[in-house]
Amino acid sequence: MIDARARLLLVSNSTLHGHGYLDHAAKAIPAFLGDRRRVLFVPWALKDHAGYAAKASERLAAMGIGLDSIHSAADPVRAIGLAEAFFVGGGNTFRLLKALQETGALQAIRRRVLSGVPYIGSSAGSNVAAPTIRTTNDMPIVQPVSFGALGLVPFQINPHYLDPDPGSKHMGETREERLVQFLEENEVPVVGLREGAWLRVEGGSVTLEGTTGARIFRHGEAPVETNPGDRLDPLVL
Repeated sequence: MIDARARLLLVSNSTLHGHGYLDHAAKAIPAFLGDRRRVLFVPWALKDHAGYAAKASERLAAMGIGLDSIHSAADPVRAIGLAEAFFVGGGNTFRLLKALQETGALQAIRRRVLSGVPYIGSSAGSNVAAPTIRTTNDMPIVQPVSFGALGLVPFQINPHYLDPDPGSKHMGETREERLVQFLEENEVPVVGLREGAWLRVEGGSVTLEGTTGARIFRHGEAPVETNPGDRLDPLVL
């Protein structure tokens, strides 16, 4: 179940092949924000916070959206309390979650989103919207306090989902095999979100949007293919 007040735009990737940063979501982001014209950006998934914030600021400005970055706030929790909307950028999910936990931002953002403040996540920023980060693709370059994340949705997300390549000679596990292994130990659904796709969460419902589909994995069941425009509620809630 999703709190009906929560409004989320969970994007698989920040950059789509052949396009610039956030180009593929350039219409969806302003439409989602509506009359809110400023976001609090969370750049903690990358090391260069200032450089990341500058890149995001320039791109969002072209959409008519202003940006403040949490890394430059004297009091991050206070900045969260004043934010009109959130944009949590991609990078390394473990590094992002560790920073959210250590600054007190994790619970502060969760409270604001559950009160109706819009949340945009991309890649790692989408990962942390789930109950845990256990379905991230990232290397654990740092150790967070726990894998527990924002829990804004009751399902796991696997951004950048890749379908098995029948012509590949790589002998390691496919993404599908790894997610099946996750579900051997856990019963929470997983959305394998292909690049170019995003989830729009509003009014307690989940809709797949973008230009590509998603693959839904559930404990003890065969994966289900979904397409843009599909309501995913029966599969993930």
